[in-house]
Amino acid sequence: MKNYRLGLLLGVGAYLFWGLFPLYWPLLEPANSIEIVAHRAVWTFVVCVAALTYSHKLRSTLALMRIPRIVLRLLLSTCLISVNWLVYIWGVNHGHVVECALGYYINPLIIIAFGVLLLKEKMRKWQWVSVGIALIGVIILTVDYGRPPWIALALAGSWAFYALIKKQLGLEALQGLAIETFLSLLPYGGYLLWIGNKGTGQFGHHVALTTLLILAGVVTAIPLLMFNSSANKLPYIVIGLLQYITPTVQFLIGVLVRHEVMTTARWIGFFIVWLALLALAVDLVKSGSTSDDSLAELD
Repeated sequence: MKNYRLGLLLGVGAYLFWGLFPLYWPLLEPANSIEIVAHRAVWTFVVCVAALTYSHKLRSTLALMRIPRIVLRLLLSTCLISVNWLVYIWGVNHGHVVECALGYYINPLIIIAFGVLLLKEKMRKWQWVSVGIALIGVIILTVDYGRPPWIALALAGSWAFYALIKKQLGLEALQGLAIETFLSLLPYGGYLLWIGNKGTGQFGHHVALTTLLILAGVVTAIPLLMFNSSANKLPYIVIGLLQYITPTVQFLIGVLVRHEVMTTARWIGFFIVWLALLALAVDLVKSGSTSDDSLAELD
């Protein structure tokens, strides 16, 4: 019971932490989205190396990098997580927090669809119901926005493909993230050196902003470490339900803090998506586990 309570505390903490990200990224302006992502990747790599060294897993992680199959797949996942981070930070910093939240609401449903289409998995009744309902909600939101909710779809799609690759590899999250950020070190580090040499980078000009850019790595790693610890103490069904904390917090920030416009049609679209998630929650409870444990992890 003690382990369960600790796991629940860490799990709720991790998803709350992820949910509060929309409050952090605007603090890094006037750095643009690419510069923020570059700093996030570089400093996350530093934190990952420190954490792996502390946990005595650095050597085993280096050994993984000698396996071409793993490195090639992680190179692809690196591209996908880069797209995800870039779209998310751009969306948050350009007034689309609610649409970002939508992306993480529909993400589990897209992962389920990928499981059927790409892995030939069979969907249970409530999963079919949840995907069908969500599709109606997305159509309503598309009509209301006057365009497909491309930010939400890009976030959900990039994360679904990312989760698929990570599921097939079966690596520990911290090790995978360390290798991914190492693989991105050359382009992102080179970009930061380039804009620093041009004088257009924000790093080093102001103490507060420079500190926040460095802390982007810590902010990225902390909830991941919390999640890793909670995952070992909680049933997957609990983790699967906790994951909805993140987009809910993001949605509340978008509406209550950033005061983004919510038309009647938009409320209806979100309400339908929430019904879809309720149907999925029913399926999780009835089945006793998540359809895919990768649903629950948000790097």
